[in-house]
Amino acid sequence: MDNLLNEQELEFAQQMREFYRTEIPEDIRRRNAAGESLTKEDHVTTMRILNKHGYAVPNWPVEWGGKDWTPVQRHIWLEEMQLASVPTPLPFNASMVGPVIATFGSQELKERFLPPTANLDIWWAQGFSEPNAGSDLASLKTAAVRQGDKYIVNGQKTWATMAQHGDWIFTLVRTDPDVKKQAGISFLLIDMSSPGVTVRPIKLIDGGYEVNEIFFDNVEVPVENLVGEENKGWSYAKFLLGNERTGIARIGSSKVALARVKAFAANTKTSRGTLLDDPLFSAKLTRVEAELTALEFTQLRILSTQAAGADKPDPRSSVLKLRGSMLQQAITELKVDVLGPEGLDFVDSREVPDGFTTLPHGAPDALPNYFNMRKTTIYGGSSEVQRSIISKALLGL
Repeated sequence: MDNLLNEQELEFAQQMREFYRTEIPEDIRRRNAAGESLTKEDHVTTMRILNKHGYAVPNWPVEWGGKDWTPVQRHIWLEEMQLASVPTPLPFNASMVGPVIATFGSQELKERFLPPTANLDIWWAQGFSEPNAGSDLASLKTAAVRQGDKYIVNGQKTWATMAQHGDWIFTLVRTDPDVKKQAGISFLLIDMSSPGVTVRPIKLIDGGYEVNEIFFDNVEVPVENLVGEENKGWSYAKFLLGNERTGIARIGSSKVALARVKAFAANTKTSRGTLLDDPLFSAKLTRVEAELTALEFTQLRILSTQAAGADKPDPRSSVLKLRGSMLQQAITELKVDVLGPEGLDFVDSREVPDGFTTLPHGAPDALPNYFNMRKTTIYGGSSEVQRSIISKALLGL
């Protein structure tokens, strides 16, 4: 990346590099780099350190903790964070609901929610997808019926990542069932301790409980918890998803993951020497490296022409989301290729079993990570949705 930056940007990158490696606890970074599961406390500790130094929410308005940075500086901030294996600020707070409240919320909502959101005093959950409204999100049925100064919410959300830690949930709810489906949706903030809210974990194929389903049974929500205008929630959701898709490219994290793959391959002996000397594996590895470099060039080109502080989603973010998520999956496949049949022994375990301690450090997460990363081409808008956005908004088809 350094070859693509000017002198001022290189200095900024070095500043970020030194900060992450000196201020964030080494134990957290080490476990994150090794693919170990992080605790809620790890995320809270990291984000509060970042917030203390003004680095938690640089994409927000300056008055609420943001930075007057260029889009390229924001890219450097995130990439150096990922390269240092620092847990990124909780996306539900920093990249999703925070910018929505800052852009569309009332002054009361901003003052009430933005400071604790930046400091992770509130852990936000996302309530968008439903059992029959995933990629076709506008088909959601969770209803919010206004009764005086409150809404009565009934319905179900699913695939709510890390919602088991949630204090509040930002939700898309249907407030007008009699209009075109996109036109009758509102953006509502709900206290998860409210009577009638039930969270139930969903066990995934990797053995973990990362996601949840959430039920709302006559939940009372004050009208003042509505963000923006009633029935304008679809516009706010598109704004949120535009922010989410840029971050989903995760180029820095992919670089770290690819470096792990190369280290594992260098320790895997073959008749030619190591797996890195195998022409078929080497060709796969080289192709992913080249595509990752091309994606980084594309992201920097987009960022260099992006207006700072724009309040509309950039449809080019769909290109980054589409290719970035595909490359993340490709890297997990390479890691499984390195382990071969031995990787099957780790499907239901987060520990290295006896007799397998010679495997490279961090290898036990290979197969669970492979299964888990199937989600990347679905969340934040599926690859099919991204291709549709690209064809219409960029290619004019």
